[in-house]
Formats: sequence, C-alpha cells, structure tokens
Amino acid sequence: MKGADAEERAARFLAAQGREILSRNYRIPGGEIDLVTREGGTLVFTEVRHRRAGRYGSAAESVTARKLALMHRAAMEYLTRELGRDDLPCRLEVLTIDGDVETGRLDIIPLT
Repeated sequence: MKGADAEERAARFLAAQGREILSRNYRIPGGEIDLVTREGGTLVFTEVRHRRAGRYGSAAESVTARKLALMHRAAMEYLTRELGRDDLPCRLEVLTIDGDVETGRLDIIPLT
C-alpha cells in the first residue's frame, strides 16, 4: 500500500496547489501515469516516486530512462484516446517523496 499512500499525498499536494485531478493510475499495456492533472490550460502527467530511506538511492534516482519512455508513451495515449488529439499543451514531471510518506521531503522535477 506504500505506493498508494505516496500517490494520495501527491494528489493532495497538487490539488492544494490549485491543480484539478483528472485521472489516477491511467494504464496502458506496458505503462502507467500515476496522476493526470490540469494546471490552467496545461495537462500535467506526473510520476510519483517514494523512497523511505536512501539506502538504495533517492526517489529521483529510481526513475529510469525506460520508465520515462513508457511514461511519455502513456501520456500520448491518454491525449489521443481520452481527449481525441495529441496537440494539447502538456508536460511531464516526477514528484518525489524522500523519507516518511506523510512527512518526507517532497520535490517536483519537471521533465518537459
């Protein structure tokens, strides 16, 4: 349940920043977007990563090139399947939580 807890904290944080939550755990074969939000006129696709301890690296270090490629593919699929077009303003980001899921440091890393 740890991943779900991190995603819940991330959703609360983004909503408090004024974002509208459009979708959670949007899945396609081989890929997933944890959160899809709208910030003004821009869609934001967010990967949530959590690491309780730094023993195996930080939450940001857990994001691989393969994960980013799958995330991009899932975002394009969301745009075309759910919204019927792929030319809308959007961006990708990773939201990291290092430490305790509820009190740990939270950072947003923009990707595009």
